[in-house]
Amino acid sequence: MTFFDKPLGRRTILKGGAAAVATLAAPGVLRAAEPAPIKVGILQPVTGALAQDGGFGRLGAEFAIKDINEAGGIKALGGAKIEMVFGDARSTPEAGAQEVERMQEEGVVAVVGGFASPIALAASQAASRYDLPYIVDVGVSDQIISRGLKNTFRFGPGFGICTKTAIDNLVLINEAAGKPARTVALVHEDGLFGSGLAKLMATELPKHGFEIVEQIAIPTPSRDLSNVALRLRSLQPDLVIPSTYYGETVLLARTMQQQRVRPKGVYAVLNGAASNRRFVAEFPDAAQGIMDCNHWPDPRSRKSQMLQERVEASGTTYNYNTPLNYSCVGLLADAMERAASSERGAIIEALASSTYADHLMPYGPTRFENGQNTGAAPVNTQVQDGDIRVIYPEEFSDAKPIYPING
Repeated sequence: MTFFDKPLGRRTILKGGAAAVATLAAPGVLRAAEPAPIKVGILQPVTGALAQDGGFGRLGAEFAIKDINEAGGIKALGGAKIEMVFGDARSTPEAGAQEVERMQEEGVVAVVGGFASPIALAASQAASRYDLPYIVDVGVSDQIISRGLKNTFRFGPGFGICTKTAIDNLVLINEAAGKPARTVALVHEDGLFGSGLAKLMATELPKHGFEIVEQIAIPTPSRDLSNVALRLRSLQPDLVIPSTYYGETVLLARTMQQQRVRPKGVYAVLNGAASNRRFVAEFPDAAQGIMDCNHWPDPRSRKSQMLQERVEASGTTYNYNTPLNYSCVGLLADAMERAASSERGAIIEALASSTYADHLMPYGPTRFENGQNTGAAPVNTQVQDGDIRVIYPEEFSDAKPIYPING
């Protein structure tokens, strides 16, 4: 008599049921174990002077990780999910570097973010000591990609291309309006970003017929810019070009409005507020007419429009930091898919050869050269009737420039 010929008693049935439950409870027995999550460092300044921008960047990364995981994770790695290891750079380069050291100890495979140039410089340098891939989101200083660090990749446009585009488009706008502007005052934050931009503008604008009448450095943060506004009212420049972060730009615009400083145009470059919907919503009169050459999402992208809807439904303003960081996380996920690996060296190789196209930005083909995405480019925006509109380049524009705005 075989086992199958025997009658099955109650005890036998219970034993068999318990064995089946035990088998199902041990996924490694009959089905493959779920792969371990892939730890990715997200570095943003969410406290201190840059907290607002850092919050926008963090939100973009969170949405991207959520979407990637819900779509099946990194499929080439068995559907491994991405686990965010967040670091608050606290608006200082020292804190950014410290957070990278902590992330290294926690076993991240790459770091994304930084926002400000000083933070991105320090953090990517710290990451390079461990061959830890670092994707810069916003930091525009070209020092970031001129150090020969093989681990560092900047997806967005850098200082050189942004300023060249800004100057070229300013010349076009001014010529199209009959050249109403000739004199320029530069107002810049006194750090790496603002000082470098002001220096370049002071060198290049005179080549196009503009006269620099003053360069005014201000600290970040600033509490009172009355003296700056009074100086501008005394100089009466045709153009004011601010290269400042959010708080200082808002303060400057409001103080200029109060002091009745009315240049023919305010033309910002990589500005913290001029392409920020919060500024436009809270101070529409002060923001009206301000132009900016900056990062901005592709207005044609349905994926960007859908992300904007989700972000605004959560009660948050949709600004460029969010789609840019969403895209940077997507770039990293694409690199891991193509490398079929979460090893740091393999990720670096895959990033270096990336042609990533499923992003939300108005860029050309992705191609990294010495760590810089040569397909990245800024656009020109202008605040018009309570909204931010794209005015250049024409293939992305949804409005024409209003210029001069005074006189």
